[in-house]
Amino acid sequence: MNITQTVFFDPRGHAASLLNSQRRPLIPAILNPMLVPQFADVKAIYFDLDDTLCTYWDAAKAGLRKAFEDHPEHGQTPERLLQEWAVAFTGFVETIGKTHWYDKYCESGEITRVELMRRMLERVNIFDDELAYRISHTYHVERQAALELFPEALDVIQQLSSVYTLGLITNGPADIQRQEIQKLNIGNYFPHIFIEGEHKIGKPDERIFRMAEAAVSLPPENLLFVGNSYKHDIKPAQTYGWKTAWIRRDSDVAPSSRTGKPEELPEGATPPDLIIFNLQELLSESV
Repeated sequence: MNITQTVFFDPRGHAASLLNSQRRPLIPAILNPMLVPQFADVKAIYFDLDDTLCTYWDAAKAGLRKAFEDHPEHGQTPERLLQEWAVAFTGFVETIGKTHWYDKYCESGEITRVELMRRMLERVNIFDDELAYRISHTYHVERQAALELFPEALDVIQQLSSVYTLGLITNGPADIQRQEIQKLNIGNYFPHIFIEGEHKIGKPDERIFRMAEAAVSLPPENLLFVGNSYKHDIKPAQTYGWKTAWIRRDSDVAPSSRTGKPEELPEGATPPDLIIFNLQELLSESV
């Protein structure tokens, strides 16, 4: 028997846990009010995309390694280039929103992806824009090929969509996020999709959450956000009055991570309504 642990916080703020055996088919598919009573008020659910529904960082790391292995002419090991890519990535993403690169990033993932590879190569004293482009192209192709839904995601989406209005709020370039949604074949389940690159507003900006509320004509207390990032998903959704479910997966570790572990709840931070380790844990048992 497979056992999963669900960790949640009751309205009084006390942590609790519930062991659930492998679930039977769920009919009907509703959020589990036994875990979080306030979920009974939820009428619409918005999901994050990358590393919530699909294996973004696993796919990205596989794509990076293949790209570095396929271009040995740079004379560097894949391990060294991955380290340098992580450093370049961290510096780039921390400043991109304040520079001219942001508009380019919103419109196309290719422009900033090539620039990131160029900066990585410069860190090992290689100044070759054409090589940066070729490495970037291989990375993109391999990452998209490796991208897939988590095993339980489609079943959960299908069941919840029969009861709740669903939507996506995802950060990233407009073209890349649309390509991911098409590749994963999930667009039909989400009538409301908000992509940072299409609006030039991303999480945790309050405006993107208010736009999502307006799209479903519901107040925040009737909305649930499910995401993998405390900083970009959970904390802002809490601040704006939404219910929150934080999914934590062991695979959710960027190459640039300083700890090599998934994001932790910051000290003193308000916990989400629910912490899960598998999307299936959102659903109630059938009776």
